[in-house]
Amino acid sequence: MSPPVDQVQSDPKLPEAADVVVIGGGIAGVSAAWHLAGKGHSVALIEKGVIAGEQSSRNWGWCRQQNRDERELPLIKYSLDLWGRLSEEIGADVSFRRTGLIYTTDQQSDLDEWEEWSNLAREYQVHSRMLTAEEANALTPGCTKKWIGGVHSPTDGRAEPSKAAPALAEAARRRGVTIHQGCAARGLETKGGRVSAVVTEKGTIRTQAVLLAGGAWSSMFCRSLGIDLPQAGARSTAFSTTEAPEVTAGGLSTPGFVIRRRLDGGYTVSIRGRGLVELTPQGLRYARKFWPAFQKRRAGGVKISIGRSFLEGPEALGRWSADKPTPFERIRVFDPAPDTGTVDEALKQLVEAYPALAGIKMKNAWGGWIDFMPDAVPVISPVEKLPGLTLSTGFSGHGFGIGPGAGRLAADLVAGDAPIVDPTPFRYKRLIDGSPLPPGPM
Repeated sequence: MSPPVDQVQSDPKLPEAADVVVIGGGIAGVSAAWHLAGKGHSVALIEKGVIAGEQSSRNWGWCRQQNRDERELPLIKYSLDLWGRLSEEIGADVSFRRTGLIYTTDQQSDLDEWEEWSNLAREYQVHSRMLTAEEANALTPGCTKKWIGGVHSPTDGRAEPSKAAPALAEAARRRGVTIHQGCAARGLETKGGRVSAVVTEKGTIRTQAVLLAGGAWSSMFCRSLGIDLPQAGARSTAFSTTEAPEVTAGGLSTPGFVIRRRLDGGYTVSIRGRGLVELTPQGLRYARKFWPAFQKRRAGGVKISIGRSFLEGPEALGRWSADKPTPFERIRVFDPAPDTGTVDEALKQLVEAYPALAGIKMKNAWGGWIDFMPDAVPVISPVEKLPGLTLSTGFSGHGFGIGPGAGRLAADLVAGDAPIVDPTPFRYKRLIDGSPLPPGPM
């Protein structure tokens, strides 16, 4: 079942026109709307379901620099700085806490990879440090597992996915953004070769600028416009627990389980690298581009299967016209079933590692659908083929923490302002012009 999400009120009527229309109410879209309004633009945000209904409420809630692709480091540094002051800026708690994140391991291959990353990260003034076996065990008191080392990022943090995007959406409304939930975008109109309007199920909004932040649904929407967007998804599982003693104040990643302390006194729990790739028409279409990434991640627990996603969901075949219901209306909130095996395994490993958590129970489990780019780096970029359209999608399982900065970068690009970081690594053209697409860190 879906994790609970703070509700956001919708505006009763679509505007006839807006400077910018944002399609998608996840953390990246909501942040972009907030930033655009702060720049003085009129903004309408439309969402087929509810704000943060899909992956923006289903992630682990980590706000991390640790183990990120080098191309993302400038943007995550900006994002963490923004997370730190966001509650004060919007006058509401976005639930961010700078508690640090710890990775521990009993595998030398992990240490080798983290050492290489840490050396690279120091060039960006990212203050992560490798842990000796003694330090890793000291930072996990009460744990029966014995680690050979780890890595610690003390300036990283955590936030509640169920609260962050909704709080920012309400702040965007206070800046003048109109919010329209249960309102799917059906297509775009053009005039003179550029965007002129967004057609929704509730009416048409005239605009010359559209930001598509549709998560896993972005490729399907782009296909209807004749735009090729290589994107693939993986099914994931996480769950929350009942209230339990604190064994870590932030996030802890181990080979057997991953946990994050929650504000309600429980934990969000999952297994690092565990996922399921279901064969779909879209996945088969882009299989060649994603094969290197799949090969790298298969050792971490990613498997292939056939399921209902072949016939329904964001990667199924879809054709529609603007005057009839679309796939986006048939599935308002994509809610994959959780993998009970992952839940049972992670809970067992957690209690074995921490006897103090004996008696802890699974409170709520949910599935997610993580949308990936071939190189695991998002697209935040205008689309030259259709002037007026900008993409912000493909965050590859690490979009929540980077979301506030991604929203700012997208807003800069839409507005034609100087971008906060170099946008070149996030350009759309790299996916279609034959550029090498090496997969990023696991």
